[in-house]
Amino acid sequence: MAACLRAGNRIPTPGGQDSLGRRSGGSDPSRSSLKRFGVDLLRPGCDELPVPEAAATLVQAVLNVLQMETNEQYSPNYQLLLLWASLSNVVPVAFWTLAFVFSHPNIHKAIMEGISSVFGTPGKGKLKVSEDDLKKLLLIKWCALEAIRLRSPGVITRKVVAPVKILNYIIPSGDFLMLSPFWLHRNPKYFPEPELFKPERWEKANLEKHAFLDCFLAFGSGKFQCPGRWFALLEIQIFVILMLYKYDCSLLDSLPKQSSLHILGIPQPEGQCRIEYKQRM
Repeated sequence: MAACLRAGNRIPTPGGQDSLGRRSGGSDPSRSSLKRFGVDLLRPGCDELPVPEAAATLVQAVLNVLQMETNEQYSPNYQLLLLWASLSNVVPVAFWTLAFVFSHPNIHKAIMEGISSVFGTPGKGKLKVSEDDLKKLLLIKWCALEAIRLRSPGVITRKVVAPVKILNYIIPSGDFLMLSPFWLHRNPKYFPEPELFKPERWEKANLEKHAFLDCFLAFGSGKFQCPGRWFALLEIQIFVILMLYKYDCSLLDSLPKQSSLHILGIPQPEGQCRIEYKQRM
């Protein structure tokens, strides 16, 4: 995260200008307005949270950081970082989840039956999704995780901070190690029938205790796992529920392969994937 922040900050250059060619010193009106926008965007959601004043929530923590940040140069960077972290992989995962579901009619039907049993007949009315509702719709979470398994990043890179022995090799500190979740998730030793979309395999994961299946590394591993992994899954689950509740959808194209040009982050589709959708009445 620190590297991302440094990369996003403006670097002073000779002549009193920053790396964007703007004069250093003084307040930038656009940055001040961006900070106000972020605070105004987060405050309503924070005010609506029915939690004790002392309780820490993600929205409250972000709002506190923005309000306490006195350096107008950095606070917009925090907002941009939060926006990137919360959407950069969630959007393509949401796409792949729906694409896999639509390409498997039996799974699509099972999800719709679950949504109907929890919320009633799907339609265009307002929908409020609670934590208890999500617990009754585990198939959607399984589908999201299975989509992530099949469309994982090509590589995850880590810097070696202390010499480590792997088999008969000593990797010195300062070197970089690259691990491929893409190939690990296709190892039949850990994931039987690895090329098949089988969300039911996630029934064996202890998700209630926030544990994935063994050898699932899409979010990294150990203490450097993605800190927003459960929030990301929550976003995807709610999006899928709202999409299927309000729209009748079907695929017009076959499920596309993933692009081989993307090795970092969730890959984009190789070709087009059109859907036909109709708002439910």
